[in-house]
Amino acid sequence: MKYIIENYKYNVQNIIKRMTGKYNEDLEQEVYIKTWQNLKKYEEQNKFKSWLNVLTYNLCRDYLKSSAMKNQKKMTGEELGENECDNRITAEQILESKQRRKRILKEVNRLPKKLKEVIIYHEFEEKSYDDIAMILNIPAGTVKSRLHNAKELLQIALKDMLQE
Repeated sequence: MKYIIENYKYNVQNIIKRMTGKYNEDLEQEVYIKTWQNLKKYEEQNKFKSWLNVLTYNLCRDYLKSSAMKNQKKMTGEELGENECDNRITAEQILESKQRRKRILKEVNRLPKKLKEVIIYHEFEEKSYDDIAMILNIPAGTVKSRLHNAKELLQIALKDMLQE
């Protein structure tokens, strides 16, 4: 593990800074813990650096998602307080919005792994084709193709929502 930390420390730190906007020592430590816990799952035909990058990106994504959820809950509570007076957004509309998001995430999770990871990086993390290609160690053309296929499958699965 010491070898991994010594050789990939700056790479991990750069990904964390790029994704979260600042250095986060706790998140870096979590990357090393997850790396140690999942080393058995690493498949040697892939580059270790790519595998570690994906693990780091995923932990950062989860961290950002949990931070966003905390902020959203706080904002939703504030909005509800404000909206009791002017009725701009009803509790019913907030519930409907949450249900729509939940349904979309459910359908994204049903996608085949290769399509799901591309759609998550592109749509949720707003990564460019080139960034995704680098993270997954695949050509940018493959990223475009997988993204297109993922969007087609989602469009079919969410057809009833798109017609509303």
